Amino acid sequence: MTEILTASRTKLQPHLHLYPSLLDALRSMLSVIVIALFVLTFIVQPFRIPSESMEHTLLVGDFLLVNKAVYAPAGIWHWLIPYRNVQRGDIIVFHFPPDPAEHLVKRVIGLPGDHIHLHNGLVVVNGRPLPEPYAEYQSSYADQYRDEFPTLQYTDPGVDMQWWAEMRKEVQNGDLVIPPDSYFVLGDNRNHSRDSRYWGFVRRQNIVGRPFIIYFSLRQKPASTVPDLPDDRLGHGTGSAHGILGFARWNRIFRKVW
Repeated sequence: MTEILTASRTKLQPHLHLYPSLLDALRSMLSVIVIALFVLTFIVQPFRIPSESMEHTLLVGDFLLVNKAVYAPAGIWHWLIPYRNVQRGDIIVFHFPPDPAEHLVKRVIGLPGDHIHLHNGLVVVNGRPLPEPYAEYQSSYADQYRDEFPTLQYTDPGVDMQWWAEMRKEVQNGDLVIPPDSYFVLGDNRNHSRDSRYWGFVRRQNIVGRPFIIYFSLRQKPASTVPDLPDDRLGHGTGSAHGILGFARWNRIFRKVW
């Protein structure tokens, strides 16, 4: 009897281990899905660059991962995630002020309390020229509003009228004074960017995060003209199938964003 029972247990043993193995696999898969959803919701988010406003730092066709936690209040997690304040020179992704459902990416030029103006297209902050090795000045038509900002004498047809009214209240002695919890942002491709000059400040609560890496890059040609505002909006990395089959800029993949 003992021998028969032992043999029976030997034959049934593989079946007894089959279902626990499937359950373990399902639990592991569910854990991965939950962690991935948590990361995409709270920590990183993918975006695609659609316009040349940030050339040559970011190119049309670059796909970015954005750190959504870097500017969050530190709280009890400061030991785990490196939080910090927004700094001048940071590239940020934010909700587009005239249409918060859309996202834009620009570089922070002015911080709360700064006095800022542009002369011949060059930025002056608190009375000193701002070193900008990242800035690109491609040939373009003359534009007093763009290059001598802020000016109260002439308005570009692309300027948001609500911003035009607000801007006039924030100008002191020829400088734009940035209010609390607000930031002034510009595109690196200075002559081909619709930025804070045209639609105003970025509020602190509207900043989504900071791009930190290019995870893929399609070889796409930029437009030859200044893009309209809708073309400047970020995509979410879900372009059509022809983008996947296009040629890639392999040397840009996994490049850090500065």
